[in-house]
Amino acid sequence: MSERKGTFLTPAVEQGSPANTPAPAAPTAAPRVALIGANGHGRWHRRVLGPLHEAGRLRLVALVDTRPLEDEPAAPVPSDARVFTDHRAMLSAVTPDVVVICTPPHTHLPIARDALTAGADLLLEKPPVLCTAEHEELAGALVSTGRVAQVGFQALGSAALTALTDAVSAGRLGTVTGIATVAAWQRPDAYYARSPWAGRRTLDGRPVLDGALANPLAHAVMQCLAVAEAVTGGPVEPAAVEVERYRVRPIEVDDTAVLRVRLRHGPPIVAAVTLAGEDFVPGEVIVTGDAGRAVLEYPTDRLLLPGEAQAREVPGRRGLLENLLDHRADPRVPLIAPLARTAPFTAVLTALQAAPEPTLLGGGWVETVGDGPQRVRVIPGVNDVLRRAAESGALPTELGVPWAVAPWRTDPTGAK
Repeated sequence: MSERKGTFLTPAVEQGSPANTPAPAAPTAAPRVALIGANGHGRWHRRVLGPLHEAGRLRLVALVDTRPLEDEPAAPVPSDARVFTDHRAMLSAVTPDVVVICTPPHTHLPIARDALTAGADLLLEKPPVLCTAEHEELAGALVSTGRVAQVGFQALGSAALTALTDAVSAGRLGTVTGIATVAAWQRPDAYYARSPWAGRRTLDGRPVLDGALANPLAHAVMQCLAVAEAVTGGPVEPAAVEVERYRVRPIEVDDTAVLRVRLRHGPPIVAAVTLAGEDFVPGEVIVTGDAGRAVLEYPTDRLLLPGEAQAREVPGRRGLLENLLDHRADPRVPLIAPLARTAPFTAVLTALQAAPEPTLLGGGWVETVGDGPQRVRVIPGVNDVLRRAAESGALPTELGVPWAVAPWRTDPTGAK
């Protein structure tokens, strides 16, 4: 833990306490927190930081962004917080205890290294890094600096996920034979115009991987890996990856994909996702066992367990920043999403990095809805394809889907 500034001693404390009377605990200064990447999704972090600042759990001392700060009425910037355009200048001037990093994924590692060297703990947006080599480098930096990093997979703090993993561990589903996720979203043209790295495979020679699996629907994949932990009773390790990746516009990454991950120990995982969907499917994690089946709608925390007639909402989410603050105050409080827990997710990204560009679908396979920046492109019938893939564990080619192409297969090291 970093050194914290204490309060001035009162005369009573300086003179000592009466015999047999415990000395009062010295107040602990609220951790000084900085946000790097304060616009875009960073505004969501500002809405989390604001109430914690007001409650005195932390002091928001600095915000960093290369562009002027966007207005966020729900979380006004504290009057004494400083604003910077360069994170290194901020780290030198402010020396925060905690840094929240919400910048493009390909910038995470160098910024994280700088923040750790400056003595800060991290809340690092997902994906934390883009390959296993970077993951190992960041893990080494944590060890050498004695700092900790929480990764922004906020759905891992869900009480509904805990209820599901408890049911799995208790044998309520019997032997688990498969874990799958299905999600169907839409993203308009404006989504891919939001930044220079949007929809890119690489930028300035560095991997970006801004595809459906790696970024907007990364939570779905990570939730499946968390369930697999409950099945195996410990960390999981991908042994092989098979993936079919598609795109409906001239981007460099997938907006539609079906991924099958075979673990060294544990059941296979299938992720069937799209950003060119028909009806909206928020995101379901489907766990199948020989004694029952469970479905978690992870964005809404609705859970259906074996023997229950309908899904129920399981309230209660532990915030990742609050959990990080609790861990700093008492290291016996475990982090919800420590960097080590995300290693299997990073292994999957490593495999995807070696895959070829996704197949571009066109002609009669894609319909265009609307115009201008809000125009969306939809694959008719894709929801049914994804649902069947998730339910059966099969890839689209194995289901005989006419627009499907042969999967790319690899192991997590990228060797075919």
